[in-house]
Amino acid sequence: MNTTEIKSLYESFVMPTYAPEIALVRGEGCRVWDAEDNEYMDFIAGIAVVSVGHCHPALVRAMREQAGKLMHVSNLYFNELQPQLARVISERSLGGKCFFCNSGAEANEGLIKLARKWGHDAGRHEVITFSNSFHGRTLATLTATGQDKVKKGFDPLPAGFRQATLNDIESVGIALNDQTAAVLVEAVQCEGGIRIADHEFLQNLRTLCDEAGVLLLCDEVQCGMGRSGNWFGYEASGIRPDAIAMAKGLGGGFPIGAISASPEFSDILTVGSHATTFGGTPLACAAGIQVFQIIEEEGLLAQARDLGAAFVEGLTPLCKQYEWVAEARGVGFMIGLELTKEALGLQQILAEKGLLSLATANTVIRFVPPMTVSEQEIKEAISRIHDACAEFQKANEESHGADII
Repeated sequence: MNTTEIKSLYESFVMPTYAPEIALVRGEGCRVWDAEDNEYMDFIAGIAVVSVGHCHPALVRAMREQAGKLMHVSNLYFNELQPQLARVISERSLGGKCFFCNSGAEANEGLIKLARKWGHDAGRHEVITFSNSFHGRTLATLTATGQDKVKKGFDPLPAGFRQATLNDIESVGIALNDQTAAVLVEAVQCEGGIRIADHEFLQNLRTLCDEAGVLLLCDEVQCGMGRSGNWFGYEASGIRPDAIAMAKGLGGGFPIGAISASPEFSDILTVGSHATTFGGTPLACAAGIQVFQIIEEEGLLAQARDLGAAFVEGLTPLCKQYEWVAEARGVGFMIGLELTKEALGLQQILAEKGLLSLATANTVIRFVPPMTVSEQEIKEAISRIHDACAEFQKANEESHGADII
């Protein structure tokens, strides 16, 4: 089918919760092709999901082998791969136990339930989150999210959430009370525009939670699984949260989410208190185990640190070249180019030049390429971004006059 035919089917049978324009039909590494065989560099990576690139041969092989053996049995039975993946996660995170689900929203829901069950007998149920955060689209997680745009039309929203300001420890202290069960924070707010939590702030947050006797939870859905240059985003600050949520890159493209808790909080959720039909299937766990192996064997943590820094360095000259480019920033392979105007127009020009990106927080272009991207591909992407900025400048001058730029 061509793009027109695919789009027609969407309009007839798919609820209009997205507004896509490009119909992608195949991918390899950091590149994808549309229905007309136009090639793009994919620097969205399924919104930070395709961690080891499209159709990585080792991941495809592992999933094919498992699909031919056993795909699903439900959690009414043991499957041999779920505890193996749980051990891999535990050894690289908090040393406790895991709960498996299917998405980041479900993982964050699980964190919220864990915190409420832990604090229930003491009358603690509230969770503090942060402005510009993003935790999912379920009713609880969109309420936890610090962006009003995701909440419109869904009130009345669940009670039990308070907001503080990222990198402002005093605001957290003000929000704390005797009903607080936990603080939920992202080390990097990806959906919020690549907003980075200061190391000192996270350290002070850990201390504050200890002093107040509440849980510190980390949403690692986007910044986890090596994308920050460490296995998890919280590691760079030297803190140890009580539990974390992960998803996206965990399956390399196959849906899987998880909670990892420290030993002290690993047995809060007990039989009958939380469940999932599809979480931790043999097929999903085969994908997760293989993703960890690929990241380790190919040295992708170091690659994220080194090439991510080079990516930011390559974009930084744009800040001096154009008044409307405010900042290039990032950690690992989470890069944001902040503008002083709406970013959607630049995103569209980038796509026309064969580079897929994502406008977020209204004024930020987000780049989250597969972690397998090469140095040469980073250079190629930087070149396309510079060309797109030049075209964006020209288009604005022609439309509004140079004085508006």
